Amino acid sequence: MTRPPLAKRPFSLAILLIIGGAIGLFSSFELTVDKFRVLTNPQAELSCDMNFLVQCSTNLASSQGAVFGFPNPIIGLIAFTAPIVVGVAILAGAKFARWFWLLFTVGIALGFAFIIWLMSQSIFVLGTLCIWCMIVWAVTIPMFWTVTLFTLREGVIPSGTRARRMFAAAYSWVPFITLLSYLVIAVLAQLRLDVISLLF
Repeated sequence: MTRPPLAKRPFSLAILLIIGGAIGLFSSFELTVDKFRVLTNPQAELSCDMNFLVQCSTNLASSQGAVFGFPNPIIGLIAFTAPIVVGVAILAGAKFARWFWLLFTVGIALGFAFIIWLMSQSIFVLGTLCIWCMIVWAVTIPMFWTVTLFTLREGVIPSGTRARRMFAAAYSWVPFITLLSYLVIAVLAQLRLDVISLLF
């Protein structure tokens, strides 16, 4: 039998969700504004276009930039609101049912899978690095690891006692896991795009 989740309010998780959600929301807003700018003036120079490697114009104009028929940043404007609301609610003392945490974890996991795909498209297909996109990647990754390991640790996602202890130990290593994830992305970008030589 699993122990009841959320015996204590997870303040660190709440703060991460609020900050990560706010940064992701801001980045999505900037990308949306840039998309409107390009639509109204195709010759517009975007502040995120630094050189042929670091830019967002190519990403915004590509089919990958509108996977569902509308600009991807609009998804971010909606999706990043959720972690902010959940984080604020936790700080206010809200306790969510198990089904809510399951849905929230699935939502975070889908967002993580989506940015992994977008990342691969950006690096291996488009050959560009979009600043605002990378910020979205950077905040989604720790939110995914933190929420997933938290729900596993708390027994929201059913597992045995030994497994929960393992997830609890892994939860304390989220900063390291996040840095390792960043390192993997940096290595892939370097191997594919030779970022260092192009930037310096």
